[in-house]
Amino acid sequence: MCGFTCYLHEEQNESKNEERQAIIKDMNSRIEHRGPDQEGYHMENEISMGFRRLSIIDLSEKGGQPLSFDNARYWITFNGEIYNYKELKQELIKDGYTFATETDTEVILGVYKKYGTDTANKLRGMFAFIIWDTKEKKLYGARDHFGIKPLYYMSKDVHNIFFASEKKALVPLLAKNDISDKALCHYMTFQYVPEPLTMSEEIHRVEVGTYFTKEMGKPLEFHKYWGTTFEPVAQEEDVAAKKIRDVLFESVEKHMFADVTVGSFLSGGIDSSIIVAIAREFNKNIETFSVGFEREGYSEVDLAKDTADKLGVKNFSKIITAKEFVEVFPKFVWFMDDPLADPAAVPQFFCAELARTRCKVALSGEGADEFFAGYTIYNEPNSLKMFQNLPGGMLGALHALSKIIPKGVRGKSFLERGTTPLEQRYVGNANIFTEAQKKEFMKRYSEGMPFVEATREYYEMAKNYDPIDTMQFVDTRTWLVGDLLLNADRTTMAASLELRTPFVDKEVFNVAKTIPSSLKIANGTTKYILRKAVEGIVPDEVLHRKKLGFPVPIRFWLREELYDWAKGIICESQTEEYIDKKYVLNLLEEHKRGSFDYSRQIWTVLTFMVWYDVYITKPRTFVGSYTRG
Repeated sequence: MCGFTCYLHEEQNESKNEERQAIIKDMNSRIEHRGPDQEGYHMENEISMGFRRLSIIDLSEKGGQPLSFDNARYWITFNGEIYNYKELKQELIKDGYTFATETDTEVILGVYKKYGTDTANKLRGMFAFIIWDTKEKKLYGARDHFGIKPLYYMSKDVHNIFFASEKKALVPLLAKNDISDKALCHYMTFQYVPEPLTMSEEIHRVEVGTYFTKEMGKPLEFHKYWGTTFEPVAQEEDVAAKKIRDVLFESVEKHMFADVTVGSFLSGGIDSSIIVAIAREFNKNIETFSVGFEREGYSEVDLAKDTADKLGVKNFSKIITAKEFVEVFPKFVWFMDDPLADPAAVPQFFCAELARTRCKVALSGEGADEFFAGYTIYNEPNSLKMFQNLPGGMLGALHALSKIIPKGVRGKSFLERGTTPLEQRYVGNANIFTEAQKKEFMKRYSEGMPFVEATREYYEMAKNYDPIDTMQFVDTRTWLVGDLLLNADRTTMAASLELRTPFVDKEVFNVAKTIPSSLKIANGTTKYILRKAVEGIVPDEVLHRKKLGFPVPIRFWLREELYDWAKGIICESQTEEYIDKKYVLNLLEEHKRGSFDYSRQIWTVLTFMVWYDVYITKPRTFVGSYTRG
């Protein structure tokens, strides 16, 4: 696992080489946590490439990056793992290709030589990479199918373009870190910044399933090579279950390939339990890691330990205090690059640090909910069926009634949701502030930036799907990449730990996309067919637990232990240009009184304020346990 940086400068001016070398080395130093074991560089008149490596596979010196191929015609910097590289390599060898290393990195270059811009579509794995053709003076790069690995870019002009695995490597190159009003507006809805935006106006993300090309003197060109689609096929329950079971075993086995110890995160829920149960079939000594909180009812540690005992694996755990939580929070925010207000992301930060004391690679269960319909809210279309056949006039009247019913009155939310079209009520698993609320407290709110602009394209693409498939589709394009996979990458890379997600796999999805909704939501449960697929592999009492999520006691903390901390951040924050602080203080006071639960809204604003302090007010860098101003 690693990270990389790249500076395409095109201008063949050797007098600037020393300056360019300093730039690429400074960029590389800011992502040292992604690869503390090794660094490498390749520099030409047109391009400078930097690389950081975490040793997962034992490589000879020839396996380091940047890596060349075909008599140094092609150069690559690559972040990720390719799980079908051995099959691709054998195919290329039959075609007469020769390889100097045993790495998947070199295989990507061989694939590029043969297939050109179709390279990314040939790969199975998690990846972001850049390839430079020294003969044609062309750049080619890509990001994986689901967005497991990140890739940022910034263009100063058509001749000077910067790339990096993390945004923080690019921020110092900005003349001014201007905040994107659109990104901030969407953040207050989603609790993360949806792609391709970042909170910095001039820095963008390469989108999921996208490759790009760059020729001398021409602008970057982006092309979609893949995208999630749901294509349900009527099938027998047992047939579907066997397909899922077979592909999961194959995926977990491939994801466990490494020359170092592989562990696994383990919560009290089904997804990580499935991964551990299958992984144990390939390594009976696999170790697992869990975290929880001091407050009763907000710790999965006991459930995780019970699951580990039933599976016959070791479990290591940590209890997180409120004090530890807030002490590490600025560091967490720095590693995220942009504000991410998912409270569950912070405990994963602790879990990654715990796992890193025992291993360099860990497995986790991200993606199961999005692929196999695991969220409780996916039941909503069934619960709202009574509204489907009502005439438009009655729907309008009921919707108007829902608006005048006082907040907190039972039935208000049900009426409101039932009379609101799916595309206007569902934005994914988080819907923090309404447009009306944002208009009240955001100083630079614009009517032209409603949240539906961020999801409109996806709803159009899913217009022929049933409601459950539509919600899953929207989540794979937004929530999965914008929150879960970003969180997974940053929290683990902060600890120099490689995280692998066997559910988020091209072949697993190719099976999942064919499962009809009637097999995903059935018999009063979510993920019905996934549970069926692993019967006899995962203990029944684990398999049929209700979804727990990753509970964090933010609601109680903001009324008690963290009230003064939160109030201090709001009062001291220099975000008056963007936020009506009086509005937020009122939210905090009402929350403390227990009138309503505003914890998620308060946490979203607090996260932005801490991010603003870390990146804008007094920019600083966190390295290990140290802070560099």
